Amino acid sequence: MTTQELAAKEKQELQEREQRTRAGRTYVPEVDIREDEHALWLWADMPGVAQDRVNVELHDDVLTLEGDVSPQDYSGLSPVYTEYNVGNFVRRFTLPHAQNFDRENVTARLVNGVLEVKLPKAEKAKPRRIPIDVN
Repeated sequence: MTTQELAAKEKQELQEREQRTRAGRTYVPEVDIREDEHALWLWADMPGVAQDRVNVELHDDVLTLEGDVSPQDYSGLSPVYTEYNVGNFVRRFTLPHAQNFDRENVTARLVNGVLEVKLPKAEKAKPRRIPIDVN
């Protein structure tokens, strides 16, 4: 194990002014992204966010992940030490080839504070094997 793996990461607070319309702080959630031949997968950390407080939107070429926590749920708590962010979450991704995804079948689910988004690839964007003609 390296020292980097054990180091605490600084919280990333969103700096965009237009996102400060909600009460409380807005954070940039940590995200893992994986792509295979069938889909693009994203997992975003959103601790404390309830399923009905999550919004996933694909508009034009921008995928937006939003979640918020009511500050009242955490009022009066005095944590000794905390590493996960309690507050609103916003993350945006520009998908340069958004037309390659099957927009009608995008799915999202929230499990144990992790938002999972699956963007299936359209058939035209999936790799296909080209037969070789021997003539």
